[in-house]
Amino acid sequence: MHEAFLCLGGNIGAPDAAMRAVLAAIEARADSAVVAVSSLYRTPPWGKLDQPDFLNAAVHIRTALDPQGLLAVCLDIERSLKRVRDERWGPRTIDIDILLYDALSIDTDGLVIPHPRMAERVFVLAPLAEIAPDRLVAGESVGALLDRLDRTGVRKITPDGTWWKPASDGSAV
Repeated sequence: MHEAFLCLGGNIGAPDAAMRAVLAAIEARADSAVVAVSSLYRTPPWGKLDQPDFLNAAVHIRTALDPQGLLAVCLDIERSLKRVRDERWGPRTIDIDILLYDALSIDTDGLVIPHPRMAERVFVLAPLAEIAPDRLVAGESVGALLDRLDRTGVRKITPDGTWWKPASDGSAV
């Protein structure tokens, strides 16, 4: 099994519900399993600023899929959740990015791992540091990379990573 880290995000519709659906879809697969999920974070938009704040979370998974196969699954899940790619860095119902896959560096058309610019993005590093602070990206720990960034406007809005699991009564936590 391979170790992969994903970033989930969205800022229109019900992004928390979309992220729950992503996690449930991964858990339902025989070839992948959710290992850890960060708290849910509210973060200001990045790149295109005239839009609502985002909800973001990081996810650690184990998967038998190769990187291209994982990308295909992520894109299929996004499509099933009505993701529309109208404008770069624009509003979205859901976004699934592959941040890290084992210790691989990949640069192909359509897939770059480690995810480009992740070391500049607090909305990626804050949740990722919660579940993998010592994970290395280009020779530096996620925690050290996060320490360099301005965290203004970033708020943890759930106490832990259990927000996505159904409560014992069947409702969302």
